[in-house]
Amino acid sequence: MKITDVKLIEANVWRWVRISTDEGLSGIGEMHGGSGGSGTPYTVAAAVQYMAEYLIGKDPLHIEKHWQHMFRRQLFRGGADPMAAIGAIDCALWDIKGKEAGKPVYALLGGPTRERIRLYVHLTGDSPEALADDARRRIAEGYTAVRFYPLGQFNHGEFESASYTAIARIAEDRVRAVREAVGSDIDMMIDVVNRLTPPEALLVARACEPYNLYFFEDPIEPDNMEALAEFSRRAPMPVAAGERLQTIYQFSDLLSRNAAAFIRPDISLAGGITGIRKIAALAEANYVGVIPHNPMAAIATASCAHLDAALSNVPIQEYPGDEWEGPKLDLVPEPLEFDNGYLILRDTPGLGVELNDEAVKHYPPVSFDRAPVMNRDGSLRDY
Repeated sequence: MKITDVKLIEANVWRWVRISTDEGLSGIGEMHGGSGGSGTPYTVAAAVQYMAEYLIGKDPLHIEKHWQHMFRRQLFRGGADPMAAIGAIDCALWDIKGKEAGKPVYALLGGPTRERIRLYVHLTGDSPEALADDARRRIAEGYTAVRFYPLGQFNHGEFESASYTAIARIAEDRVRAVREAVGSDIDMMIDVVNRLTPPEALLVARACEPYNLYFFEDPIEPDNMEALAEFSRRAPMPVAAGERLQTIYQFSDLLSRNAAAFIRPDISLAGGITGIRKIAALAEANYVGVIPHNPMAAIATASCAHLDAALSNVPIQEYPGDEWEGPKLDLVPEPLEFDNGYLILRDTPGLGVELNDEAVKHYPPVSFDRAPVMNRDGSLRDY
């Protein structure tokens, strides 16, 4: 069996890589936008072409060999764009391997270690009252864990114009409202998307200490591991980090510094199923949980679920919570089954989900423009 085509598919803000073979089998993997976190991801599309240059004519079942070649033929290795391409391609190759073997991917990975995957869901709302209302709705649907932005959505105005003291008040108001809405036994996570300085993040952490957070995600940028480790030592709750890291070497640095209680490798950015399995082994040796980053759509979720099923140190999985709605359901009409706060594993060969090519035609690609985060003096924050 040989690879005959590596195709980038785009619809709305999502993108996938489909790999076709000369025996009629194909595999699909979902791709992160890489460095195109704001704007059109031109460079990640070029990275797919670069990987295809190597892959055409190769046996798709030699997954580890191809992973190593795709990674090492970059003389300047790593980076969000090539790693996003590798991750999507890797998941697509596992999809083919499962279909060729007639087994679900998790069975080929040594799993399952569990029968279903516990989820935490994203809350929406830009005020304490709106977040509390959405939290009640989600708990009624069966979720046992919720995650939200305690500083509001990007560049909405309140956070950017807030004083140092007000930042903590804004965060605490939202955290208190959600805790009161869900009660004491629901797990709560917050994410500030790396937007705070270390002093600001520590102030927010201390303000939220009474509400028993499961974790505080991405309090500061991950570029300085020592700064993140120092924050983790001083924070009164567990820290989760790693969605912007791409290689096993970066995660090794994070783990060696005890900089996080939970790591968040992205199923695309961190090298797909093959890459995260290796990262998860390092985490297991350090007593650290693995919670794959997943803000995308149903094919990424399925890839995460197969990985989760085969790993012992995955306590919970991020879940956007909208795969049964709107365009996502059109594009992937049979996502993994949701049941009372859990995903149910399938025994379907491969990843067990497929993209609806006809629906793709009705959702032209659009640029994802994340608004810059500006301070009240006009200076720029991380965003």
